[in-house]
Amino acid sequence: MKKLIIINGPNLNLLGKREPTIYGSLTFIEFLNQIKSKYPNIQLDYYQSNIEGELIDKLQEVGFSYDGIILNAAAYTHTSVGIGDAIKAIETPVIEVHISNTFSREAFRHQSYISPNAKGVILGFGLQSYELAIQSFL
Repeated sequence: MKKLIIINGPNLNLLGKREPTIYGSLTFIEFLNQIKSKYPNIQLDYYQSNIEGELIDKLQEVGFSYDGIILNAAAYTHTSVGIGDAIKAIETPVIEVHISNTFSREAFRHQSYISPNAKGVILGFGLQSYELAIQSFL
């Protein structure tokens, strides 16, 4: 059984409430429950934090024992050298995911400290971006 984890960064706990025209009206937990039922042969864990250091701690914790990490570092994607370095330091492959197309947004969102160390990047497909990342590990 594949062991995957989705790690979400700041403000993604507000999905379903936050800017529904960009992020949709489904909460992440509702979406996660749908995905878990669709892929019953995968152990799919979930973690979310608004705190940069907690995201780094989680990456280090799971980065040697999981088959894959699906990471949406949200705004930290564009600011956190530390998260980029944590991904470089672990063995588990990371897929960088974004719900929106970050290249259609503000210019500062075009820079990623995650991408250079990620196995791949999926963005702009809404919550479907996470499922595409899961499929990449199968």
